[in-house]
Amino acid sequence: MAKPQLKRVSEYRWLIEPFGKMKVPGVIFADHNLINDIDEKTISQICNVACLPGIVKASFAMPDAHMGYGFPIGGVAAFDPDDGGVISGGGVGFDIACGVRTFHTGLNENDIINLREKSAFSETSPIGELAEALFRDIPAGVGSTGNIALNTAQLDNMLAGGAVWAVEKGFGTKEDLDFIEERGVAKGANPAKVSSQAKRRQQEQMGTLGSGNHYLEVQKVVDIYAPQIAEGFGLKKGDLLVSIHCGSRGLGHQIGTDYLRQMASQAASYGIDLPDRELASVPVNSPLGQDYLGAMRAGINCALANRQILTDLVRRVFAKIFPTAQLTMLYDVSHNTAKMEEHNVNGKMKQLLIHRKGATRSFGPGSGDLPPRYKSFGQPVLIGGTMGTSSYILAGTGESESLAFSSACHGAGRSMSRTAAAKKWQGSQIVKELAERKIIIKSKSMRGLAEEAPDAYKNVSAVVEATANAGLAKKVAKLLPLICVKG
Repeated sequence: MAKPQLKRVSEYRWLIEPFGKMKVPGVIFADHNLINDIDEKTISQICNVACLPGIVKASFAMPDAHMGYGFPIGGVAAFDPDDGGVISGGGVGFDIACGVRTFHTGLNENDIINLREKSAFSETSPIGELAEALFRDIPAGVGSTGNIALNTAQLDNMLAGGAVWAVEKGFGTKEDLDFIEERGVAKGANPAKVSSQAKRRQQEQMGTLGSGNHYLEVQKVVDIYAPQIAEGFGLKKGDLLVSIHCGSRGLGHQIGTDYLRQMASQAASYGIDLPDRELASVPVNSPLGQDYLGAMRAGINCALANRQILTDLVRRVFAKIFPTAQLTMLYDVSHNTAKMEEHNVNGKMKQLLIHRKGATRSFGPGSGDLPPRYKSFGQPVLIGGTMGTSSYILAGTGESESLAFSSACHGAGRSMSRTAAAKKWQGSQIVKELAERKIIIKSKSMRGLAEEAPDAYKNVSAVVEATANAGLAKKVAKLLPLICVKG
């Protein structure tokens, strides 16, 4: 494929005109600086996605886009099942339904930190005690296991029921479900299409955080940009929040592995000429496509149940140290999914399969999927930063529907590989530097911390500014970390 040419069509939108086998254009949302950070491989992946059958409108990339497996991370693509549209395991990724859940604590910074005390951030201070308890009681790390062991029948029930199953088992309350996308369960999950190996990997991993870029953070609200929406979301300056970023653990990874292999072997039989084997795809309406959808939805439910259990564990920790805390849900949204959604295409409403890989759903005001409390404000869009920078809460916009099928960025986006980061930084150095900035880091892996060094990522504030200025979502609040628990 020839080298694509980027054409700037607005201050925050860049176009790649179709060429070669591209069926639609490529569209990148970014400012001038961010576009320079997107390498040729990522741009090539955007173009490759545009070659897939049944793609609608464009192959989109969010401001945090970077190279992924087949699909770019930060990629969004819609496929029409009635026009031979495909489903791609690479368009979902290996960490199915990785996402962010944020909840209120009912506390503010002054409730846990006495800045007048010299030992305000010591291990024996309230915030130090909280950090140690979260690190002790929240299983984290590579291959981490929890205190929940599920047999095959119980696993199947969990895979069918998601967060609803978790609440029924005593992890949280029914009120939590109102503030989870799809009310806590992906319908159409088919546990029978999940391999026994995938289920074995998950038997003892429920209620675990995992490793890599996953985290649990205690955060404070430091800026409010849209006061009316912030009030609607229950946010005010100085509030303490908790955010959990994790996914479907070993089960999701195994589902991806199992089906990508099958899709790669069957693509040609459907006349699909793959520009990259990592883009292995089959028609949505094919038997394998439907099998993957059933398994992938089970993976979504695994992630939702996992975050629900982790929420219960966090509540137990807070109850011991801060009995007055009231941990209530703000929202939970995933950013590695493929979902059937109704969207406007040339003035006609159509059911499309929307792949969002490292991209977050961003429904605007009035969406039928939103809880009544948020109807007039739009969906909370939860953007995770790095352990040394900031996170953001945005709100979905009506404009995002026409721009990119109601999608936004999901985080900062890597600017350096894990290997390169581990060579450049040491975990102990990062812990020390962040401690000097009053951020407590707890991790079982110093190498893991080095790989996740804040400077190994793009500037999350720049990514959020580009997202907001492009109209994909609206800035509501900025959060800074106080405690970060990593695997």
